Amino acid sequence: MPVTKKWAYFDHAAVAPISGPARSAMMEWADDIAENGDAYWGQWRKRVEEVRKLSARFVRAATSEIALIRNTTEGVNIVAEGIDWREGDNVVFPVTDYPTNRLPWLNLEDRGVEIRQIGEGSEQFDVSEVEAACDQRTRVVAVSWVGYATGWRNDIEAIADIAHKCGGLCFVDAIQGLGTLPLNLGDSSIDFLSADGHKWLLGPEGAGVFFARKGILPHLRPLGLGWNSVQKSGDFTDPSPKLKSTASRYEGGSYNMCGLHGFGASLQFIDGYGIDAVSGRLREVTDRLCDKLKGIGAVIASSRDDMRWSGIVAFELPGKQLQPILARCLEAGVVLNLRAGRLRASPHVYTDDDDIDRLVEALRQA
Repeated sequence: MPVTKKWAYFDHAAVAPISGPARSAMMEWADDIAENGDAYWGQWRKRVEEVRKLSARFVRAATSEIALIRNTTEGVNIVAEGIDWREGDNVVFPVTDYPTNRLPWLNLEDRGVEIRQIGEGSEQFDVSEVEAACDQRTRVVAVSWVGYATGWRNDIEAIADIAHKCGGLCFVDAIQGLGTLPLNLGDSSIDFLSADGHKWLLGPEGAGVFFARKGILPHLRPLGLGWNSVQKSGDFTDPSPKLKSTASRYEGGSYNMCGLHGFGASLQFIDGYGIDAVSGRLREVTDRLCDKLKGIGAVIASSRDDMRWSGIVAFELPGKQLQPILARCLEAGVVLNLRAGRLRASPHVYTDDDDIDRLVEALRQA
């Protein structure tokens, strides 16, 4: 990780530094297009399919269930705008969720869709709140796998089961967990998932993954259609409007080739260590971080329970101004962030004891 030469980096929950392999892949692509134009475009297109297979393997899904998208928001809108809503239908989601997983659903209200928001005042809600909000007119339950403010990890399987009992579908914004927490969509009952790679996957902005469970696509109105959505996508004279039968129908037009090259390289980088090893290491790092923070009087707001913890550690330093703390940390070569009125540290598996000590010392002096 090149970032370690200068920074103790604790902001992966916002925008992560890209990995060395991602940088190399992106630079290689940039050199190619600068020196050769599209002479080797066929090789780039082949790499897109390799990245799709990598993504499918990473989340344990079928390749046909994967679309390569620009960002998490794009995936949310594929579902929110694609469902054949009827007046009186409802959608359930947390009021405290990140705007990406709220605004597309709120935008449905003028079509007669009832908005049901749960978790008032805290992202650390219980699944019983989801169950109480759902009924036979619930079409979608949308949740983040991991909350952005305190890192609360939701029981997405239990939530999906609740949605299905009502005849609805479950959408998961996975951006704050994908890359550090195990996920097997082949054994899961969630219907849709969206995440881009610029956080825990250590990839560039503008490249990510959308999952739609096999058999669901016919129930979604296709959006963002373009030359790349049809079965004969390379034949520009073919008048047939027949769409691809896979999730790739949502890829529409030209790819973010540079971003996908970087995204694929980071997927390989992380997958090479194994997600269980990555998750175990991050648990050790965040446990040590919490212990050190408590030693200087910090109050940890994030759950550390086995089924609730994540890579996000939100905390308070009673009696201290927050913005000056951020400025002092930057001066000391430490990057962290603020969310929901608290300091938020989000280390990764390469974070070491020296990084943690550097953060704690900067906080002590702030």
